[in-house]
Amino acid sequence: MLLLIGAFLVLMLVGVPVAVSMAVSSLLYLVFYGVAPDIIAAQRMIAGVESFPLLAVPFFIFAGNLMNIAGVTGRIYSFALALVGWMKGGLAQVNIVGSVVFAGMSGAALADAAGIGTIEIKAMRDHGYPVEAAVGVTAASSTLGPIFPPSLPFVIYGMMANVSIGALFMAGILPGVVMTALMMVTVAIFAHRRGWGSDTPFKLNRLAAASIEVAVVCCFPLAVYALVEMGLSLNIAVGIALLILIACDWYFDFSAVMALMTPIILIGGMTMGWFTPTEAAMAAVIWSLFLGLVRYRTMTFAALAKASFDTIETTASVLFIVTAASIFAWLLTVSQAAQLFSVFITSLTENKWVFLILVNMLMLVVGCFLDTIAAITILVPILLPIVVLYGIDPVHFGLIMTLNLMIGLLHPPLGMVLFVLSRVAKLSVERTTMAILPWLVPLIVALILITFVPAITLWLPTQMGLIR
Repeated sequence: MLLLIGAFLVLMLVGVPVAVSMAVSSLLYLVFYGVAPDIIAAQRMIAGVESFPLLAVPFFIFAGNLMNIAGVTGRIYSFALALVGWMKGGLAQVNIVGSVVFAGMSGAALADAAGIGTIEIKAMRDHGYPVEAAVGVTAASSTLGPIFPPSLPFVIYGMMANVSIGALFMAGILPGVVMTALMMVTVAIFAHRRGWGSDTPFKLNRLAAASIEVAVVCCFPLAVYALVEMGLSLNIAVGIALLILIACDWYFDFSAVMALMTPIILIGGMTMGWFTPTEAAMAAVIWSLFLGLVRYRTMTFAALAKASFDTIETTASVLFIVTAASIFAWLLTVSQAAQLFSVFITSLTENKWVFLILVNMLMLVVGCFLDTIAAITILVPILLPIVVLYGIDPVHFGLIMTLNLMIGLLHPPLGMVLFVLSRVAKLSVERTTMAILPWLVPLIVALILITFVPAITLWLPTQMGLIR
């Protein structure tokens, strides 16, 4: 076990990519200790990606890429500007609200940072905000992507922990709302201390138009319910309501109604049993293609091809990490690392809250060094038996793990959001890191609340009967 972990750490320190480090250290362990035939390594690596839920990964990535090239991000920005741009620190508030909407489509922090984040940073700089402020709020708001459904880390965690992905999606909604509120309060504090004003004049008609768009989206499920009460079948009711919505959007040319409908369609479809989370990812792609090719007609076939190739590249890197982490995690299991770690933890404390504090500290550190997908794939087999032993709900633990690892994305040495924003804002990594540090406060506060108030996470999936 020491050879396995030691080789992995050494390879990481010399700059070898995470996936390669895990694969090479695993093969070295097999060669030197002979714990299993060589063919087992290939079998375990194949088994790691031979999973139906994992099909959601490329489709959610593809949907996020399609939304970017279809010009939906610009419409989301315009909608958020009309809704909250008149507040003090308006564009910083727009940054957060825009990320909330985009989170319902992409499910990935990097997609948020590289997509709508690019628009937001440029706009904030043009309006005189310090570039560090623009980078900080963009980094913090990008963590909302994997918390609000849909979420790629939830898909990986659900597969590894054998937990309902639908329950994880529902569990992320209230924590996402809490994070959004804390970030908006933080912006208000910064605006007061630094004298940030509003960025657009308050116009009642613009605010009313944005509010009407929200009301239209909220009316969709009510319309479906009313049609069902009139005696129509659920499928016909949804079809009629959707046709009416599309016609209204076409006539009034709403800014973001169709984008706001994305999470409604995905969550509603899963709730009504129309499709699984994996099939929901495919539905997100179909909806994205409809918006880009039919509704807005902003998507060219050249851009579609580029989005496809970008998706293939990203998916390949994600699945390579999952493959390498599968054999690494299996070797940790057969070498009884999980049992040894369990004995060690339980010898330190019998209190589950103390355990959660220790796990938070561990994952905040791990998140700085390991890719999110790799960290989930390695840590879940080790930590989940202890989580069950302490009587902690695996869904609750999934939210805690994901948020910890999202915070890790903002840190050197391997924080991918850090590097993306450094490139977008043309700042050094050091300046980008210092810009992000103040915005870690609301994220840490949210982490504490989500950790020690399980009801924030579990209330909604419990009410919907997804967990007991």
